[in-house]
Amino acid sequence: MVGGCIGGERVQTRLSTSAAVGRHDITPAKPTSSLTSLPLTWPHKGWDVKVVQEVVPSHRKPRNLSDRIAWRVIRLWGMDFLTGMPSEQKAGNNYRAMSESQWLVRFVFLETVAGIPGAVAGGLRHLHSIRRFKLDQGWIKTLLEESYNERMHLLTFLDMYRPGKLMRLMVFLAQGIFYNTMFVGYLLSPSFCHRLVGYLEDEAVATYTKCLDEIDKGRLPQWTDPNFKIPDLAVKYWNMPEGKRTMRDLILYIRADEASHRGVNHTLANLDQVSDPNPFIEGHSNINHMHLAAVRPAGLEREEVLEKYALKD
Repeated sequence: MVGGCIGGERVQTRLSTSAAVGRHDITPAKPTSSLTSLPLTWPHKGWDVKVVQEVVPSHRKPRNLSDRIAWRVIRLWGMDFLTGMPSEQKAGNNYRAMSESQWLVRFVFLETVAGIPGAVAGGLRHLHSIRRFKLDQGWIKTLLEESYNERMHLLTFLDMYRPGKLMRLMVFLAQGIFYNTMFVGYLLSPSFCHRLVGYLEDEAVATYTKCLDEIDKGRLPQWTDPNFKIPDLAVKYWNMPEGKRTMRDLILYIRADEASHRGVNHTLANLDQVSDPNPFIEGHSNINHMHLAAVRPAGLEREEVLEKYALKD
């Protein structure tokens, strides 16, 4: 059992055991920091409503051994086990819906890990650029911005769920393992790591899509309650308009973010890791990476990127 605090109320939530978790009243907890009063380092650029609605789960079929290994790692890494997703919920047999608290546990754990790859890749590329006395082809900012975006997802959910000591320990261990694994992995094969992240984002999009389906079917009544309010941090970060500030709207925005990361990382995995430009640099390309989520979830091929930059071999 994992102790947690939801809306200031102490609850017990399963992390990796088979004990069922009942529904609990979930109301936004007091802000965990003063972030809502500070200017945002990287303000969100916003989402087109049509694009947000068009995001769908997708899977880029592995094309070589490296892709197959990356895909297998993501399938075996135990996210469902650690966050307590019932096997019957995944398989669709003997269906048992997850409660709001269970979904928050899954979201929090997922986002604590999701913020690592961009920070590791951006940091290593920063050092590589300094070491080589050369520009980085525009990769660093996109990667660090991705990490920042994932952290904002986490901070938003932490205003609704406070992890207990056991979950904090699990997060600490998961971060230590994943960070160091990504660090070594990125030194050995950056393209493999970007493919791995692309597949990880596939899973994230599927998770948030499943949650939206649960909301639409009325299985998460506390999140459809008209009196439920999302955290102020979310409203500020995504610049969410009046009338579009429900939990469903928030999940739609976060899912679109994850879909964008999915397309970006699959694209970066297709490129030469040293010489090819990042096609998502603002003002340097007509590619809108915010729209890539709906248009090209499997990413852009290298030929497309080089043609747009007039750098074809």
